[in-house]
Amino acid sequence: MKNFEERLNRLEEINSAIKNGGDLDQSLKLFEEGVKLAKGLEKDLLKVERKIEVLVNEPVKGEEEEPNFELFPELSEN
Repeated sequence: MKNFEERLNRLEEINSAIKNGGDLDQSLKLFEEGVKLAKGLEKDLLKVERKIEVLVNEPVKGEEEEPNFELFPELSEN
């Protein structure tokens, strides 16, 4: 399988070819290929987005705070 950038470049090529016009049958084949590429690229982007969300929301080691289970900690006596 080609990498993300190669598939994105191919999608851009398809877009240009369709915009330039030409044979209807060839344009339809290119459109079908483009739709498949776009769906695959979108799927890859969603995977990366989920991974980034996990990394951003992951607690930093050593900086974890102890949970406070008191209902009103400001009223408790030390």
